Amino acid sequence: MFKGKKRNTISKIVEENLDYLFRFAFYRIGNREEAEDIVYEAILKLLEKNTKEIKLESVRSYLFRIVLNLCIDKQRNQNNDIVWIEELDIEDDAIDIAEKLEFERVDTYLKNIEPQEADVIRMKIMGDITFVEISNILSIPQSTAKSRFKSGMEKLRKLFTENKES
Repeated sequence: MFKGKKRNTISKIVEENLDYLFRFAFYRIGNREEAEDIVYEAILKLLEKNTKEIKLESVRSYLFRIVLNLCIDKQRNQNNDIVWIEELDIEDDAIDIAEKLEFERVDTYLKNIEPQEADVIRMKIMGDITFVEISNILSIPQSTAKSRFKSGMEKLRKLFTENKES
């Protein structure tokens, strides 16, 4: 259990990154409630960790790594089929529908590029994560994270341009 100054610092880091963690999970999973559950599960896992195992400077990266792993597990358990669109019911409000449609639009493009590139793009854009942090989270060199981002963005631009012209 975290105590004193370390606890306050970790609480501040979690609070500052909550929106980014949620946005990253949402654009990986496509379901608001599941994304919220994943983020809170990640925070619980962090809090259950032995305080000596976590350095303050790596808390943010650690949280994103947990969220990524939980998203991968969730998708694996769903046999990689996202069925949320069929789950819409009349009680959903316009914001939820708009979020789901936005997710579908973004996800459609991201599914057309390599999964490794898509993950880096999600982390960088939706998670506001630096390339240094991405390299730590994915256990890859920083140059690889940058090249995956650049390559993925080039592919997305090409897809977007092709679809815009159609």
